Amino acid sequence: MTLDGPEIWGWHGRTLSSHAVHPDHGECWLRMISAPEDKAGGRIWEGNREAAVLFDGRVHKPVLHGASQDALDGYAHLAELHSFVSEPVCSSSPVLRQDLDLPGSWWSSLRKDLEQVNGMPTERVAVRQEWVDRSVPRFLDLPAPRITEWATAHGDLHAANLTSVTPVLLDWEGFGLAPVGYDAAMLLAYSLLAPGFAEGVREAFPVLATESGRVAQLVVLTELMQSASRGDHPELIPPLRALATELA
Repeated sequence: MTLDGPEIWGWHGRTLSSHAVHPDHGECWLRMISAPEDKAGGRIWEGNREAAVLFDGRVHKPVLHGASQDALDGYAHLAELHSFVSEPVCSSSPVLRQDLDLPGSWWSSLRKDLEQVNGMPTERVAVRQEWVDRSVPRFLDLPAPRITEWATAHGDLHAANLTSVTPVLLDWEGFGLAPVGYDAAMLLAYSLLAPGFAEGVREAFPVLATESGRVAQLVVLTELMQSASRGDHPELIPPLRALATELA
């Protein structure tokens, strides 16, 4: 296998990826993640491999060709070889800052794929009620909602994880059970600076207008406010607060 692309670092330098050419699979995407041996494992470490079992061939996502794990000097290293997706992503950043002109077929495909994801049973958990109980009052100054409806979610749905043609859904490491409407709520929250696209999300996913969708949005807003408190995407704070007030 030959690496022939630039090194791409993931969020906070947690992963390292590159375009590669494999003698059997052709163009591929090589992704590597490392962690101390005693911390290697769990939801994020296993996510892409478990997602491949459930979703490869069922939704538009990169296919996992194989994975290999090793350890050296107290660190575990995991390498994953995925099929290469040549389509451009909708945004280089999770935060969408300008509206996109996308056809109805794009929205229909996304909606169909998420329905497939929602209906897939899993024991993985992406959101926990205990975290909601602690965090919503802290970051939104609102009572914590009770999650009564759950479904499997992609877990990190935003414009940087969606391609602009099909769309293909990227980065499945965080999938798991979440409030019904969670993926749509995540896509909406990251798109609040692009009002036309945000309106498209609301039209494509009417669940957002239901009580379950309201709960999902409050959970997502809390997550992004917590992330912003650590320095991630502070420009989202005003629209996140405005939406929280509206939902309250």
